[in-house]
Amino acid sequence: MIIKIAWKNIWRNPTRSGVVIVSVLLGIWAGVFVLAFSMGMNNQRVKAQLDNFVGHITIKHAKYDEDKLVKYYIKEAPKITSQLSKKPLITATTTRVSAIGMASSSAGGFGSSIHGIDLKNEPKVFSLKDKLIEGKYFEGIKRNPILIGQKLAKRLKLKLRSKMVLTFQNEIGDITSGAFRVVGIYKSSNSAYDESNVFVRNTDLQGLLGNDQIIHHIVCRVSDYQQAPELVTQLQGEFKGTNTLVQSWKDTSPDLAYANDMMSQMLYIFVGIILLGLSMGIVNTMLMAVLERTRELGMLMAVGMSKSRVFRMIVIETFFLTFVGAPLGILFAWGTIHYTGSIGINLGMFSSGLESFGYDAIVRPMLGGSYYAQIGIMVVIAALLSAIYPAIKALKLKPVEAIRKI
Repeated sequence: MIIKIAWKNIWRNPTRSGVVIVSVLLGIWAGVFVLAFSMGMNNQRVKAQLDNFVGHITIKHAKYDEDKLVKYYIKEAPKITSQLSKKPLITATTTRVSAIGMASSSAGGFGSSIHGIDLKNEPKVFSLKDKLIEGKYFEGIKRNPILIGQKLAKRLKLKLRSKMVLTFQNEIGDITSGAFRVVGIYKSSNSAYDESNVFVRNTDLQGLLGNDQIIHHIVCRVSDYQQAPELVTQLQGEFKGTNTLVQSWKDTSPDLAYANDMMSQMLYIFVGIILLGLSMGIVNTMLMAVLERTRELGMLMAVGMSKSRVFRMIVIETFFLTFVGAPLGILFAWGTIHYTGSIGINLGMFSSGLESFGYDAIVRPMLGGSYYAQIGIMVVIAALLSAIYPAIKALKLKPVEAIRKI
């Protein structure tokens, strides 16, 4: 009975109720879509960073990060690689030789991280091969081929088959250098990375370093990058005593992990602010409804309606106002997210700025099912809180005074 009365009450002023319902619909739709847009943008950034250069799990010499010296390499790399290949969660493994030095041409020089890569296994872990915009993946040049980023190519005025020189320290600390020819130019979603990282064959770099056993990094790809920290804990126990450091992507790139964790928290705050604004509108509407029906509520209480029923009626009316618009808002948001997620949103006009922060110009909004459930719970809480004050206001009415009020 109370439910029927509450439903009829909200439509006594259809314009006012309609405005509130549409406001809830648009607010929920906008909030959920912005949440999905931000989640999609952040998820693409994390995946791009992991696929381009971070990797899911990295194993290195325990002292390598202190000075990044060539002499700190993994002594038992083949044995460790063999052990990793037996792990069911690990889908691929590759090795890298690393050096810090200078990349130079006739146009100038620039500091670079030099990576010697395993041509066979590298594409299974990283997406460098897919980022080529010119040339081929170490094909066409037999002696000392090199892949460079588009931004570095522009800085040093290099093109395909151009000659450049890499200068760095070898294993014993002596300065050594080697001449290379550009076999390909790549472009990732991070222009700063493209400018400061070059790739050569691991055998070529090992030869210049003077030791064909040097391996600085063993990088693994796992089936789900979110499970990497758990697997790292297990591997740390297995490789204890080997003088190696096992790190997940969260350890290798703490800024990326921090941004990823903070994004979820900030988005909840954002949706909470939207719901707070909507709640204020609902509270205002229900207060107006209570004040307009002061005499009616007084009569109901005078003829025997208990205060608990009056309270329930006001709460139910508030829930009706919220839950007519909220499900439609979530449904419209789901449709918008599904559509834009499949075709992507092109932010090409901001591409240069986005790339400097590691973001792709094409954003695909995405939102997991659990988020819809959590937003639904937040809406229920907001509706309940919105109902309390107007309901208490109604309970404070004195039947005799309310009946006399015009």
